[in-house]
Amino acid sequence: MAGRLLKVSSVAAGVFASSGFYLYNQKVDLNDLSIVRFGRAAATTAVISYDYLTAFRDVQYGTEKYWALRSEVHRRSAERLKDLCCANRGTFIKVGQHLGALDYLLPEEYTSTLKILHSRAPQSSMEEIQQVIREDLGKELEQLFISFEEKPQGAASLAQVHKAVLPDGRTVAVKVQHPKVQAQSSKDIVVMEFLLQVVHWLFPDFAFMWLVEEAKRNMPLELDFLNEGRNAEKVACMLKQFEFLKVPKIHWDLSTKRVLTMDFVEGGQVNDREYMRTHSIDVNEISRNLGKMYSEMIFVNGFVHCDPHPGNVLVRKCPKSNKTEIVLLDHGLYQVLNQDFRMDYCRLWQSLIKGDMKGIERYSRRLGAGDLYPLFACVLTARSWTSVSTGISQTPVTHAEDVEIRTNAALYLPQISDLLNRVPRQMLLLLKTNDLLRGIEAVLQTRASSSSFLNMSRCCTRAIASYKRSKTKSRTRRLKISLAETVSLWQISLYELMLWIQSSVLARWICSMLSYLPYTHTE
Repeated sequence: MAGRLLKVSSVAAGVFASSGFYLYNQKVDLNDLSIVRFGRAAATTAVISYDYLTAFRDVQYGTEKYWALRSEVHRRSAERLKDLCCANRGTFIKVGQHLGALDYLLPEEYTSTLKILHSRAPQSSMEEIQQVIREDLGKELEQLFISFEEKPQGAASLAQVHKAVLPDGRTVAVKVQHPKVQAQSSKDIVVMEFLLQVVHWLFPDFAFMWLVEEAKRNMPLELDFLNEGRNAEKVACMLKQFEFLKVPKIHWDLSTKRVLTMDFVEGGQVNDREYMRTHSIDVNEISRNLGKMYSEMIFVNGFVHCDPHPGNVLVRKCPKSNKTEIVLLDHGLYQVLNQDFRMDYCRLWQSLIKGDMKGIERYSRRLGAGDLYPLFACVLTARSWTSVSTGISQTPVTHAEDVEIRTNAALYLPQISDLLNRVPRQMLLLLKTNDLLRGIEAVLQTRASSSSFLNMSRCCTRAIASYKRSKTKSRTRRLKISLAETVSLWQISLYELMLWIQSSVLARWICSMLSYLPYTHTE
C-alpha cells in the first residue's frame, strides 16, 4: 500500500504540474489558490479514495457483507463530501447540489446526503450585503429602500435574497451575490479538475470530468445577474400563453451583475404538499402544468430553465383571480438547444412513448449514445428496459421498478460514466432537469401520469411540424404538414378523452360495487 500511495503522490504531482502549466497559460497564478480551501478539498479526496481502496480488501465481491459494506462506504464518503461543500461554500455547494440531483445516476447514499445542501447554503453578513450594494448601485441602502429586511428570505450557493420596500411602496426581492464568489469560482473549478483527475487515475471507472466542464461553461453565466434578468423576461414572453405561469418583473434601474431586484412574490415550494392542502391547491393540476411548461420549453422553444429544484418553483393562489399559479424563480441558467439536437430529442421521446425500438436505437445513436443506447433510454426515462420496450406510456411506475433502477445504476456506474462523457454537453443539463422534475413528481405522487406523456407528445408533434415547415418553400407541402399535425393532435386529444371516459366509468363501477356491500352497524 505504501508503494501504491507513493505512486499516487507522483502521479498527483504530475497532474498538478500539468494543471499549473494550464493555469500559467491562462495567466492565473497558482499562488492565487487559497491554501486552506485547496487543503480541505485535497484532504477529503485523499480520505475518500483511501477508504474505497482499502475497505473491501477482505470482503468477497457480491456477498451480502460486500453490499452492506459498500453502502456504509458510500454513506460516510457522501457525508465527507457534504462537509467539504459546506466548508468551502460557493462553487463547491453548487456542484454538490448538482450531484444531489442526479438520482438514478449516483448511489442513493450520495444523492440523499447531498440533497441537504439545498438547505445548507451559506449566508453573508449584513455588512457584506451593504458593501456589495454600495459598490454596485453607488448608494446606501437607506437611499434606495424605505425598508430592507436583514434576515434573508433564502440563501443559495451563490447569492441570497432579501425582502425590501421601494420608496413608491412596492415590495421587491433583492438578490445579492455573496461577495467572494466571483473571485473564488474559477480557482475552485481548477482545484476540482485537478482532484478529479487524480481520482480518475486511482479509479479508471470513475469518469465524471464532465461535471467540471459543465461548471466551467455555466458558472460565468450564473454569476451574471443581468443575464438572469434577460432570461426571465425572455421566458415570460415565450410562455405568455400559459396564464398559470408567473415570472417576477425585473427592476432594471436597481440591477447589476451582482444585484438583481424583482417583484416580490409569495408562495409555497412546489414539493410542499401540506401548503397545497392548506391553500386548496390541486397537486394533479400543478403536476400537469409543470409538465406543460417544461415540455414547451424543451421541445418547442429549445430554451430550457435548468434548475427547477423546489426552492426555485413556487405555487400559490393568485390574490386577484384566486387561480392557481406556478412562480418560476432563478433564471440564471438556461440551455439553448441546437435545432438538430432538439429534433432528434423530440423524435427519441416520441419513440420512447410509443415503444418504437427502431426509433429508440436510431435517435439514441444520433444523440451520441452509440451501442449504449439501451442504457441511455433507461437513464433518460428512469425506467427499466422492460418498460422502455413496451412503451413507457403503457406501463405504470412501480416501487419494484424504482428499486431495480437504483440497483442497476450502481452496477452500471462505469457504463453510465462512459455514456455521460459521450453525449452532447447540452444533454447533461436536460438529464439534470429531468431528474429534478421527477423528484417533484415523486413527492406529489403524480409521477409518470398519462397526462404528462400526452403533453410531451403534443409538444413533440408541434415542434417537428414547425421544423418541417421551416425547411420547405412549397405552400402545398406546408399545408400537408399542417394537416398532418392537426390530425396527430386530434388523435392525441381523442386518446386523452378515451382515457378520461375509461377512468370515469371505472370510478362509477367501483362506487356501484361499494354500494352493494353489506352495511355493518356496531354499537
